[in-house]
Amino acid sequence: MRIVSVNVNGVRAALKKGMNEWMEGVEADVICLQEVRAPDEVVTTAFPDTWHVEHQASEQKGRSGVAILSRTPLTDVVYGLGVAGAIHTEATHTGRWVEATVQSPAGPVRIVSTYVHSGTAGTPKMDDKYEFLVSMTARLAELARDYDRVVVMGDINIAHTNNDIKNWKGNLKSAGFLPEERAYLDQWFAAGWVDTHRQVVGDAEGAYTWWSMRGQAFDNNAGWRIDYQLATPTLAQAVTAARVDRQASWDARWTDHAPLVVDYDLG
Repeated sequence: MRIVSVNVNGVRAALKKGMNEWMEGVEADVICLQEVRAPDEVVTTAFPDTWHVEHQASEQKGRSGVAILSRTPLTDVVYGLGVAGAIHTEATHTGRWVEATVQSPAGPVRIVSTYVHSGTAGTPKMDDKYEFLVSMTARLAELARDYDRVVVMGDINIAHTNNDIKNWKGNLKSAGFLPEERAYLDQWFAAGWVDTHRQVVGDAEGAYTWWSMRGQAFDNNAGWRIDYQLATPTLAQAVTAARVDRQASWDARWTDHAPLVVDYDLG
């Protein structure tokens, strides 16, 4: 089973820039999208009928949005992550979590597509991010308890270690690389969740999944690894390959992220 995650930075723009051609070539069984930024009626009709689509749009027009595309039917769909103790508008937490089950020869696989807030240090946007991370941590514990095979994937908007960000020294006080954020990933991994990409490539620099559209970040590979596929131990044992599907050149980009492609041997 080939499972892919990608932040599309606006699905309508991505489709115009070449996302369709990429989808035809990647040969995925499941594709999770983040930052879709489109209403349900657009997303559910944007793809060929060979895809089953589930989507949670944001209540904030033109913002966020997550989706799961599957070659086989999606069941037991859950839209949204209940954010406990939210002190800001609930709308900021919509379009950020959708989960469903797909069937494999080895049994059911629980799929989650999530888009964690980017945050801005020292602002209410950072409070939103921490609220979401607290609730996400609680939901991860429930998923690990209730399902054997789970993969939670998406744009987590946190670089875990120095190997996950090119200019780590210059970003020690930046959202996405704050110690308080990185501690959530430490907590998840300590609880048994596996970073499948890192499991394959080892403790090495990169490969990055996001580069700013500004300047020469892409050409200089000055990126961040902020997109993940986090799997339960049983599912992680089935991983056979993982790669970042980086575009060949700046002008070939159809998003500011690159897809994370992971293969699982599930019979």
